[in-house]
Amino acid sequence: MASTTRQANFTLPGDLLDELKRTVPKGEQSKVVGDALRHELKRIRFKKAVQTSFGSWKAEAHPELAKGARPFVRSLRKSSRLARTGIR
Repeated sequence: MASTTRQANFTLPGDLLDELKRTVPKGEQSKVVGDALRHELKRIRFKKAVQTSFGSWKAEAHPELAKGARPFVRSLRKSSRLARTGIR
């Protein structure tokens, strides 16, 4: 995913910046910070999605799953196998 790069100004805790400079070669520091930020933003978006969607599942809307997902999936697979073999 090609995108333009832009400079950003922000502060980091001193120990974190020192470790970054000690651990990562100078030409790769921006990439490491960018990758870490991208990962953290993805985690935050996922957490928000989970919190937003909590409670949206209603058992009465899905009675086929009352005994759990495993029996339902097995029944789907069985009916699929039977349909392929022509057995009813």
